[in-house]
This record gives sequence, structure tokens and C-alpha cells, in this order.
Amino acid sequence: MGIFISVPKTIECIVCAVLFTALFAPCFYKLLGILQSCGYNGKKFFQWSRKKNNLIFTRHSLLTLLLLMSSAGVSFCFAFAGQWAAVVGCGAYVIFLIVYVWADNKVALKTPVTATPRFKRLYGILIFLIAVIAYFAVVLLNFADAVWGNRFFNILRYVPLSLFPLLMIPLTLLANLVSKIYEVPRNRKYVKSAKEKLKNNPLKVVGITGSYGKTSTKQILSSILSKKFRVLSTPRSHNTPLGLALAINNNDLNDFDIFVAEMGARHLGDIEELCQICPPDYSVITGICPQHLESFGSIENVIKAKSEILNYTKEEAVIASDCFALFSASPCKKLSADCVTDIVCNCDGTSFNLNLGGESVRITTKLLGKHSAENIALAAAVAFKLGMTLPEIKQAAEELDYIGHRLQLIKSGDINILDDGYNSNVKGASAALEVLKSFKGRKIVVTPGLVELGVLEEEENRALGEKLVGLDFVILVGDTLVAPVKEGYISGGGEAQKIKTVPNLGAAQNELKGVLSPGDTVLFLNDLPDFY
Repeated sequence: MGIFISVPKTIECIVCAVLFTALFAPCFYKLLGILQSCGYNGKKFFQWSRKKNNLIFTRHSLLTLLLLMSSAGVSFCFAFAGQWAAVVGCGAYVIFLIVYVWADNKVALKTPVTATPRFKRLYGILIFLIAVIAYFAVVLLNFADAVWGNRFFNILRYVPLSLFPLLMIPLTLLANLVSKIYEVPRNRKYVKSAKEKLKNNPLKVVGITGSYGKTSTKQILSSILSKKFRVLSTPRSHNTPLGLALAINNNDLNDFDIFVAEMGARHLGDIEELCQICPPDYSVITGICPQHLESFGSIENVIKAKSEILNYTKEEAVIASDCFALFSASPCKKLSADCVTDIVCNCDGTSFNLNLGGESVRITTKLLGKHSAENIALAAAVAFKLGMTLPEIKQAAEELDYIGHRLQLIKSGDINILDDGYNSNVKGASAALEVLKSFKGRKIVVTPGLVELGVLEEEENRALGEKLVGLDFVILVGDTLVAPVKEGYISGGGEAQKIKTVPNLGAAQNELKGVLSPGDTVLFLNDLPDFY
């Protein structure tokens, strides 16, 4: 026992723990990136870890096996060194963990890690947990060795540390739970600060929600309004309480006249929470479809959730014409955005008549698809209510640029690329396919399918497959949802030789290199986040 608590043994424990921590901490970096993509939602991260297609448990098990065999082998080879054989055996960890990190980094995350203060704090907590567990594991193994006094155990006493990769998922979840002890109260305080700041400012607020088209409509509305007003809007697809708070707290509200706030929801009460932070003077409901049915449970709950915005709207709500009737029971003053007629779509853009205030103008925009005209109609109706004239709206609408990753047309030599990577809903997919069919030449689709449709997921992906029939080539990515898509394609009369399944987007791009020719158009329909 005296040997166990000696200074050399204590130093050995510290050195091994530090080495162990330094080697394992980088192995967690991408896992934390996935967790960040999940919005630090432990439940969603755990669901991702259980998906068979990401092979995370297989990889961790293989790493465990390699570490176990190699550390045991090296320790036996240096058995002549006595108790130091176990320390030398740790050299195997150095080799295989460095190789693991190198190989892991070869496949980049679709959404790169953003080293925010929260991410850094979480990573620090994780490193601390690894260090504590490593130190006590080494101490306990040395203690067991001192008590048992078995020569073989003495040589192999650090081999059990090779089981650590099996704890990577649980440790990530534990670190996230620990971090929330600080993060949750901090976020509440941050959101409360934003609420008070907005409450004390005369800014006009426009809230935008719906199952799809929120970000596109927000950007269109912000662009139109900016021709006459000073406009602040939530960045990118930020539509959570923290997203709103970031936009409010990071800006001087006195520099703006109008705040356009995107409001997202996955559960009943989410929109209500956002409206309590940011009560809208005007609101917009872009449309209803079974998106996020996985978390809502039913289409009735989707409608109920979106209608929450009407309870807080002070002036008037503008609602997409195809779902206007769904909200007839609300006492809120409402306007149907049925102000566009004679829509003409082709591969060069969209033109339509916009009818407001008894006047009508013809608008031509580079934005593609009928749904673009409908999104502009929603934005135009709000802009008109806020005091813009029809000629002003027409000029602003005709100057609109493509919205990134939302049917964005990119020319690559003689190839047309339709980037619809951020579209993941049923109606948007149908609209994108209609746009694709307006192009000349061969038409190709790259898609992983549609997600978050709950009990309708297989049915809707099968229907998507049927809509792909008639295209010149279809590339399905991954194995999350592609089986029903392929089934729908084949049962709908699609030709088996025109459809191919590949494991990831990189493989799809390599496949395209051997297929594409001048004049072709490729639609990238829905680029699933890393956690799908």
C-alpha cells in the first residue's frame, strides 16, 4: 500500500491522466458539433446516436477493440520492464487516437462547428470530466494492483482504459446536462433583457410563422421594406427565443423602424413564448403542411400552434390564401394574401399581377417558381399595410436577388444548379420539381428525402419518389429515408437504371462528374443536417 501512495505513483497517475485527457478530448470535437447542430438538445442528439446509418457505436466499438488489443500487446512485449510495462502500453493509445482524430476530420461536418462562448464552455466542461474520470480510473487501477498484487494485472493495469470510447456518447450528454446548470438561467436572463429592451422601444414588429417559407418571406419582406424604412430582421434561420434575443440585444433599436421576426415552432406553446418576447403589430402565416409532425403529433396541433401568433397580433394578420380558412375562428383581424394573379413561371424567373388597394401592376422577378410569387404576395400585403405604395413595392420586388439555398440558381459553366438545400417540406419539394421541369436539357435530382413528418414520413417520401418519375437521373443520398423514395419511384413507373443510391453528398458529387453534360440542370433538394 505504501508503494501505491508514493510520490512516483502519484506522478504516474497525474501524467497518465493528463496524457489520456489530451488524447481523448479531440475525439469529442465533432460529437459536440453534432450536439450544437441539435441546438444542444440532448434528446435529439441521443436519437441521432441511435440511428444505424451513422455507425457511431460501431466506430466507437472498433476503436475500443483496437485500443484493447494494441495496449495489451505492447504491455506484454515490455513485460521485462515490470510495472512500467503498463505505462509503455499507453503508447498504443497515442497512435490509434491520433489516427482516429485524423480520419474523423477527413469527413467534415455539413454545418461547421461555430466556436461560440457556449460551445467553448461546454468543451471545457467535457475536458474537465474526462480529466477527472481518467485520473480516478488510473488511481483505482493502481489501487487494485496494489491490493491484488497480481503480476499480469500489474502489466495490464491500464488496458481497461481502452473501454473509454464506449463512454463518449454518455459523457457528451453528461457534459451538456452539467453545462445547462449555467446556460439555462443565463439564457432566460438574456431573453428577458431582450424583451424589456423591445418593450421600451416604439419599433413596429412583424412576426412571421408557418410550416414553410418563413425565411424566404422574411428576407423578401425585409428587402422590400428596406427601400423605405430602416429594417432589422432575425439573421439566417434564427427563429427561437435566443435567436430573437440575439437580434434585439446585439443592435441599437433606435437605428431601426421595423423589426421582422421569424418565429419557428416544434411544439405547442413555442409561438406563444416568442410572441411574449416580441408581440407583433402585424403577423404573417406563410402556409400549413405536415412539417415537424414528428414533434407536433398531428396536423391539428400544427394549425393550433401557428394560430398562437394571432392571439398576440395587435393590428392585422396576413395569411396565405390556401390556408386562410384554417384560421377563420380567430377573432384577430385577418387578410388573405390572394393578391396575385396570372402567374407565369419559367427557367428565367416568375411574372405575375399584384393587386393591392384597387390597383394592379405586373411584376417580373428572377426568383423561381409559383411559390415565390406567393411569398412576394405575403410580403407585399404587409408592406402596403405599413405605408409603401404599389409602385415602390413593384420596384423593390423586381430587384430581389436569389435567397441562399432556397431554389438559388447557380451557373457552373454550361450546367445549371438549383440549390434548394434548405428546403425540407412537402410543398417546397413539389414547387422545386416544377421549377426543375421548366428547364431545357436533362434534369437530375440529388436528394436524401424529407424529414420530420412523423407518421407520414414513409408515405410522403414514397409520394416524393413518384414525383421523380420522368427525370433523367435521380441520386438518393444516405439511407435515412431513401428506401421509401426509391419504392415510390419504381412503383410509379420509374426506370431502375436511372436511380442510384450513394452514402453521402461527396459520393453524389463524384457520381455527377461522370453523368453531367452541357445543358443539364441539377436540383439539390434538401441537404439534411448532420444529425439526420
